Amino acid sequence: MEFRNNEAIYLQIAAYVSEKILRGVWAQGEKIPSVRDLSVELQVNPNTVMRTYEFLQSQEVIFNKRGIGFFVETEGIKKVKLYRKERFLQQDLPDFFRNIFLLDITLDDLQARYEKFKTENFKTE
Repeated sequence: MEFRNNEAIYLQIAAYVSEKILRGVWAQGEKIPSVRDLSVELQVNPNTVMRTYEFLQSQEVIFNKRGIGFFVETEGIKKVKLYRKERFLQQDLPDFFRNIFLLDITLDDLQARYEKFKTENFKTE
C-alpha cells in the first residue's frame, strides 16, 4: 500500500479495511487480520494499525473479542457506507465538481464512463 502525504496513515488504513469490508472480503461477523498481521502486511508500525482499529471501533465498524481478535460488526457494512459517503460528500465531491466544471465534462460523459467502469471492474449479478 502506498500512503499519501495529505492524510493521516491510520485513516488511509481505515479506508483500506473499509474497502475490504465493502467488497465482502471480510464479511460481517468474520475475524479480520490481527494488528500484528496487518502491520506486517502494510509495513507499518503496529501502533498505527491499533489506532486504525480503535477508530473503526468508535465508528462501530468492527468490535474486539478480548483475547480472540477483531471482527466485523453485524451492521459494519452499513456503518462503513455511511461514514465513507459523508466523507466523500464533504471532502471529495467539491473538488470533483470543480474539475468537471472547469474541464467542461458533461453528465452524459460521466454516465458513459461510469457504466464502462462498472462493467470492467465489478461483476453484477
